[in-house]
Amino acid sequence: MKDWKPTANLKAMKLRAELYALIRRFFAERGVLEVETPILSQSGITDPNIESFQLQFVGPKAGGGGQRWLRTSPEYPLKRMLAAGVGDCYELGRVFRNGEAGRRHNPEFTMLEWYRIGSTHHQLMDETAVLVKDALHLAGRRATVRDVSFRQLYHDSFGFDPLTVSEGELRGPLVVFDIDPTGLTRDDWLDLLMTHLIQPAIPANRILIVYDYPASQCALAKIRPGDVPVAERFEVYAGSLELANGYHELTDAAEQRERFGRDLGVRQKRASVQPPVDERLLAALPKLPECAGVALGIDRLLMAMLGTDRIADVLAFPFDRA
Repeated sequence: MKDWKPTANLKAMKLRAELYALIRRFFAERGVLEVETPILSQSGITDPNIESFQLQFVGPKAGGGGQRWLRTSPEYPLKRMLAAGVGDCYELGRVFRNGEAGRRHNPEFTMLEWYRIGSTHHQLMDETAVLVKDALHLAGRRATVRDVSFRQLYHDSFGFDPLTVSEGELRGPLVVFDIDPTGLTRDDWLDLLMTHLIQPAIPANRILIVYDYPASQCALAKIRPGDVPVAERFEVYAGSLELANGYHELTDAAEQRERFGRDLGVRQKRASVQPPVDERLLAALPKLPECAGVALGIDRLLMAMLGTDRIADVLAFPFDRA
């Protein structure tokens, strides 16, 4: 076989090691505890747009049942730690998402996730921007930061209010791409506007932070009432690369259970796998303190640091060589 060599060069491997050291210094200086949580779980993730790897445990039944799920993020166990009183914490480790492979995706990748007690999503946005700027500086790169609401960004880009405009008007700017509309929802069209038109236009030296998303895209974030309710979440881009997704975290277990149920309903309509809901997370949520959390893709950050559009350039052995 001729593909036994790493796809990342030595420079990229050394930069990864330096980035890990920077991250650990960054959080040590701020008193944020590094923790470790399981990679295998008895519950899966209900998000209709994320698929988990499944496997079977063949040991004693006393071990807790046979079916296990590879984590797509450490979010649920980290929140259980927060509810137990651990305080500000982070984890740097591998996560897995089935079906996500391509130029910018690998089914196995590295995620940094951290939580700040008493913080809002705006405070965590600021801290995330500092970390990303420090990482880019490590690679000799500079970037300016722009914070903008989802509503304002789409208004600036397309001249309409994305929270109230008709679905037909959402489709207008995308007509040049000849997209098959079958089965696409309003949120799908909003996402397509981002991926096809907004993201590619973000300058390479810009860190863009978009906040306050449509309530329909709340995931595990709080919803803030208003003329149109919005989800208190944010996403971070370095140039055209999406890096991070953060929330002002929901602490209402009943609301979270309802959201899980809606997710499973969507999955059922799509004939997708129905993963078991994480009952331990739901049991912990009433004790979860007010906090904000964010998950940041380390491989994507390394791509931004190196100025590459290929995830294989920052991975020693991507999926096709693993």
